[in-house]
Amino acid sequence: MQKTILITGASSGMGKAATILFAQHGWTVFAGARRTQLIPTGENIHPLALDVTDHASNSAFVAQAMTGQTRLDVLLNNAGYGEFGPLEEVPLKAARQQLETNLLGAADLTQLVLPLMRRQGFGRIINNSSIGGDMYSPLGGWYYVSKHALNVWSDTLDTEIRQFGLRSIVVEPGGTESNWSTIAMQHAQANLHPDSPYQALTTGFLTVFERFLGTSSATSADLAAVFYQAATAKRPHRRYFNACSDRLVARFARVHPEMFAQLMAWASRLALGVAKYARAK
Repeated sequence: MQKTILITGASSGMGKAATILFAQHGWTVFAGARRTQLIPTGENIHPLALDVTDHASNSAFVAQAMTGQTRLDVLLNNAGYGEFGPLEEVPLKAARQQLETNLLGAADLTQLVLPLMRRQGFGRIINNSSIGGDMYSPLGGWYYVSKHALNVWSDTLDTEIRQFGLRSIVVEPGGTESNWSTIAMQHAQANLHPDSPYQALTTGFLTVFERFLGTSSATSADLAAVFYQAATAKRPHRRYFNACSDRLVARFARVHPEMFAQLMAWASRLALGVAKYARAK
């Protein structure tokens, strides 16, 4: 039978690429996003309106997708963004929105689909996290909190649903060519207070961050292929990475926390030095 997947955040980046890839492989794809006009069109793709921070929207999304469907193979919790900025100055309203989008939206949708998956005896929850789920850096505090939490939530869920033949899996992208970084950097600037003491750190860090991402070779299509691997592997792993370098960074941060903390302190000094150099020019 034709397999079915629900994909959130399908209007751009990895979600859009995944929508195209799964449809090309013959899956029935129900692609959700707030901007439905940006969701890809084509055979096997069904665009649906979705705001993952709204329970009514999540319920309607699942109900519409499952109308007339006899199976659900995968829920891909992809929707997310980066609420960057110094922790002293990021409004808690923005922090709550970050958690609602990156964590609680995935949890809500998962609760909605698990009864069906349990009844049919198969299914996978794939959660698009980040190597930020194992590490941290200046200015990304609330984003990293949301991804750390998503990882722990997914791992806990996996221990609970394996008994039913189900799996919960985490994918941890590293630097990826998408509009994610642009949006994250816009938030970092917007969250700065007037005459903020973190202006130099933010300016320098954004410069370093953009240069780092500019060297990234990963594309949204690369990550879509990782999602597909996680969805179709006979014996899926608990974690998936696109590149060995992503896996190494995540492992280094977990296994050597003191050394990683020193590295981030150095990164902060580097960012301040870059900002100072830019002012001198």
